[in-house]
Amino acid sequence: MASYDFDGKVAFVTGAARGQGRSHALHYAENGADVVVTDICETKEESKYELSGREQMEKTVELVEERGRDALGIEVDVSDEGDVENAVGEAVEEFGRIDILANNAGVAPVSGLMELDERTWDLALDVNLKGMWLCAKHVGGHMIERGEGGRIVNTSSTAGLGASPGLGHYTAAKHGVIGLTKTLAMELAPHDITVNAVCPTAVDTEMTSGIVETIDEDIAEIAEQTGPDNLFEDILQPEDVSAAFMWLSSDDARFVTGVALPVAAGATAV
Repeated sequence: MASYDFDGKVAFVTGAARGQGRSHALHYAENGADVVVTDICETKEESKYELSGREQMEKTVELVEERGRDALGIEVDVSDEGDVENAVGEAVEEFGRIDILANNAGVAPVSGLMELDERTWDLALDVNLKGMWLCAKHVGGHMIERGEGGRIVNTSSTAGLGASPGLGHYTAAKHGVIGLTKTLAMELAPHDITVNAVCPTAVDTEMTSGIVETIDEDIAEIAEQTGPDNLFEDILQPEDVSAAFMWLSSDDARFVTGVALPVAAGATAV
């Protein structure tokens, strides 16, 4: 992976206790940034699979510190504005600044849309879309006030670029993330803040395992008809997505904004 200069910068990473979020946090640290490690550290009944825990978040903090950078772990429900506002305030108090928002927290409970209950719909939209907006609002507000620009990178998905049977609520949210990204890019450009989205296909994480374990045969059969998740033999690893986050967070991408970048191993070519 290419190296970047994030010395003196602070990255605020959501959903960082494990998976892609942990990978992003560690790569920011390896490139010189101090890291705010946030996660909900709680499993919701509607998620249908186990979410991250406090011990996993503390492990990410430990791994960042092993890389010679400072880290701050904060439990945050990104769908709760008070939680987000308090976490941003705590991060700024600790480090004095936030330069990068890796807006990564997400959840993907499996259900066909005809069987989907309202609480599960609300969870998917609250975390995957509302949470993105709230974090961008409060971190972006800090960036505007500080007046030194910034980088916001949102996690969308190939589900945000097409259909994903069994995950219609997640798909709706991830389409929304792209619209949110493009609009934020226009509104924040005068403040020298870039806003982009990364759209991964399936990645080898605990969340993907949870999806596979809870999807039923009928939905799986429909999903197979929509085309492959990957044109290559190997499944994506979290660091493959982190590479895109690092580039979009760097000065090399200072004129890249409003983009929905597939990291999809050719899945979007079909």
